[in-house]
Amino acid sequence: MNVKHIGIFGRTNVGKSSLINLLLGQDFAIVSEQAGTTTDPVKKRMEIPGIGPVQLIDTAGVGDTTQVGAQRIGKTLKLVEEVDLAILVFAGNFFGKEEKDLLMQFKENDVPVVVVHNQSDIVPLDCGVAGDLTNMYGCDVVEFSCCMMDPQEQRDAVEMLVAFITKGLLLQGGEKTIMEGLVEPGDNIVLVCPIDSEAPAGRLILPQVMAIRDILDNGGVATVLQPGQLEGYLQGQGLLPDKSCQDADGPASDQCRCGGDVAAQQGNLVKLVVTDSQVFKEVAAIVPQEVPLTSFSVLMARAKGPFEEYLRGVEAIAALKEGDNVLVLESCTHHTSCEDIGRVKIPMMLQKKAGCKLNFTFVSGLDELPPLDGFALALQCGGCMVTRRQLCNRIRRVVAAGVPVTNYGMCIAYVTGIFARATAPVAR
Repeated sequence: MNVKHIGIFGRTNVGKSSLINLLLGQDFAIVSEQAGTTTDPVKKRMEIPGIGPVQLIDTAGVGDTTQVGAQRIGKTLKLVEEVDLAILVFAGNFFGKEEKDLLMQFKENDVPVVVVHNQSDIVPLDCGVAGDLTNMYGCDVVEFSCCMMDPQEQRDAVEMLVAFITKGLLLQGGEKTIMEGLVEPGDNIVLVCPIDSEAPAGRLILPQVMAIRDILDNGGVATVLQPGQLEGYLQGQGLLPDKSCQDADGPASDQCRCGGDVAAQQGNLVKLVVTDSQVFKEVAAIVPQEVPLTSFSVLMARAKGPFEEYLRGVEAIAALKEGDNVLVLESCTHHTSCEDIGRVKIPMMLQKKAGCKLNFTFVSGLDELPPLDGFALALQCGGCMVTRRQLCNRIRRVVAAGVPVTNYGMCIAYVTGIFARATAPVAR
């Protein structure tokens, strides 16, 4: 599920927490006249019609010059790279250095922003200030008050603010869905989903769930099976000769008793096979060349990541040498097992391909990146647990440091020798 992140920024005591409570329609964030009440980012979800679920983030106020305040502000500023839209709150027509610095950071990170002049029941918004902000920064400026006495005026003000939020989110465009452009009504998409120790108990991993839902939304048919079932399924579809249909000399006949002319039947019985990257090589050996094949991770690279950057970055694998440093970026946190794809299997594959020992550094979730000088390659997971903006902003920092980057699925396809085939269905 694609959840948009909306950050509420501004100085202390301009009414950020009161504003978030009004948007939520409940007393969620603590409101106090004492400065610095909000110390760490506080998150709460709500639903916006036409947008869907969003996560509101109440941040610590900027402008606190104490040592502890500086640490709080550091966490606030880090969120600039993670939000899909910013609400910048100010009051009393005072728009100082802190507010201007925030606006510049929003612009640098391509974050749409709605500027809210709060406490307008005390000091109304000056038209000159609003005009200057609109002309200089190209942002919407909304007059607001969290202390309106008339309930209908309060509802109208909240609805107006939500309308500006909706506008900002819609203008930036949505993320691609995982199967976007790949499924038409009636298409049969085969999803190969191994169940091993890395599979969550009682459920599928998120990219698999996303693919199934996207296929169904587009009127397609999702055929879900495990690797050991794939060959039998393709035989049943007439895409592979049945092993029981053998000539006396051994090779399978083109005229199988199980289904007639194999070549003539290939048609559209299977539009695309999507596999978990961990069994890429095994699945590629089974699926006929005529049937398009890719992986969930490659699809996620197209939907969420800088796809062209990933395509270029994979070339760096061929240049890896003894002692090179590889940065592995996991967008979620989890317990590591002996079958862990990012921490165990990919490092083994890369070192086998390079024929030498490599050094690996792992970063989980949205933790701070280490100094990026000295890395020969960065590998990013599919990114199912973060937004496209969060992932792309992180990758942008890696690329700016001169480090080539690709994603898990592309890396595995490369080291197993099927990169061109695995990326062909989506590199169009």
